[in-house]
Amino acid sequence: MARAADDIERAHLRDPSDRSFTIHRYGAPEHLRGLLRRFWIPVWDVPAPEQSVQKVLQYPVCLLITTPAYSRFGGPTRGLSRTVLEGRSWGFGAMFTPAAGSLLLGRPVSTITDQSIELDEVFPGLTVKLRELMAADPDDIGAHAEGRTLVQERLEPLLPLDEESLLINDLTEAAETDLSITSVVELCHRFDLNERSLQRLCNRRLGLTPLWLIRRRRLHEAADRLRESSGSLADVAAVLGYADQAHFSRDFKTATGMTPGEFARMNAAAD
Repeated sequence: MARAADDIERAHLRDPSDRSFTIHRYGAPEHLRGLLRRFWIPVWDVPAPEQSVQKVLQYPVCLLITTPAYSRFGGPTRGLSRTVLEGRSWGFGAMFTPAAGSLLLGRPVSTITDQSIELDEVFPGLTVKLRELMAADPDDIGAHAEGRTLVQERLEPLLPLDEESLLINDLTEAAETDLSITSVVELCHRFDLNERSLQRLCNRRLGLTPLWLIRRRRLHEAADRLRESSGSLADVAAVLGYADQAHFSRDFKTATGMTPGEFARMNAAAD
């Protein structure tokens, strides 16, 4: 059985002092890793009248999320995603790969960028089954396993992936992980595409621009380094390719609502 973990991933701008929730995370089975990145299952208990606001700089992928209150298939969010947790409840989530979105939708992902649709439009009947499984004990790893199987079975018919699907997965991985790629031109050269073809591919399969991929990677990397207190703000800005600290600070605050210094201090206070 896959191991559940409660770690802080780079996209989640979590306040380390917030102990109101636990997140169970499970990886995808090997044969489905071209379509599925991971499952995440948050369980929370927030005393009334308090709220816990979760902020996420999302990855360039589509998401599935079911709770007792709603059930959605979400497109990529270009800005900062905010979710308000209240009371005692749970969510069952799946993060797909860049290739999976348009295959599941049957149309370009750009049609649901910054939007969501009812989950049953994509996975008919899944909402009721997931809610039945999770209702008794949302921390039950057996229920988690059954829920994961339900989702995985819906993905099987999409295999094997075609060449374009493999390409968009590889291209996105490079943009997300290779710090040497700092421009759209470099991404074009890496994958032997002209800029117009790259733009069209990313719009159709991701609902995003190539430049967005690079900028989001820089923000994720910035959050990682600020959590670790790795160097001065000027050092972090230089490593990420910014011309100066002021430009870096503006970008980070625009995207997250916090200055780099505020984010670093929030994480340092929990150490």
